[in-house]
Amino acid sequence: MGVEIKESTVDGEAFEEMKRFVRDYLAASVESEDHGGRMRWYPWHSAEYRFNHILNVVDIATRIAEREGADVDVVRVAALFHDISKLEADQEVHAEEGARVAREYLEAHGDFPQSFVEQVCQVVADHSYQGPLSDVSLETQSLIEADILDKVGANGTALMLLRMGYEARTHMDAAEMVERVLERGHDATERVNSDAAESIAHKRLTRVKWFREWLESEVPEMDHTADDEEADE
Repeated sequence: MGVEIKESTVDGEAFEEMKRFVRDYLAASVESEDHGGRMRWYPWHSAEYRFNHILNVVDIATRIAEREGADVDVVRVAALFHDISKLEADQEVHAEEGARVAREYLEAHGDFPQSFVEQVCQVVADHSYQGPLSDVSLETQSLIEADILDKVGANGTALMLLRMGYEARTHMDAAEMVERVLERGHDATERVNSDAAESIAHKRLTRVKWFREWLESEVPEMDHTADDEEADE
């Protein structure tokens, strides 16, 4: 008996159209706000960063879903919409608002099965869940793990180094900022549940550790004590 191959619910053209919609929605969210919106002077509160973060999460979540046996189409579409309302809604409700936007889009474009729409919207709505990942669906777990992991590694390190300029710090604080990425990464590895996510986290943390050691080896007086509170990202 051959292996049954599941036909994709979302073809490449439809997914590219979704990506354009999400990108344009984020840009419009910023343009519609007075004075450029809340905290736009932090890079991760810009439309450009948010869209890049979303694409990163789509990639990571898809890899996790493929390895763990989740519904890949549900995961990648949910990942694409998970932060679409991040720049216009309060943090506490951005997941629910994202699910609402996803529903409106999916029901107005194409002919997606209602069960698919419901599943995608549920995953988007649940992606801010803070409890044990063993309590959520495999699709939701894949998205939450990917969302966590994007802040660990090169992307998280670059953002922390950018933050030094906004906080009027010098390069002598670089190792301290990188240490924060490592701390976040260790917290992430304690929360992620799948073997795929643990493997990604380990590889990313190893590279961040190498980078911090490189900094400290070339700048002996560099301070690497991380004692400040991180801003909400």
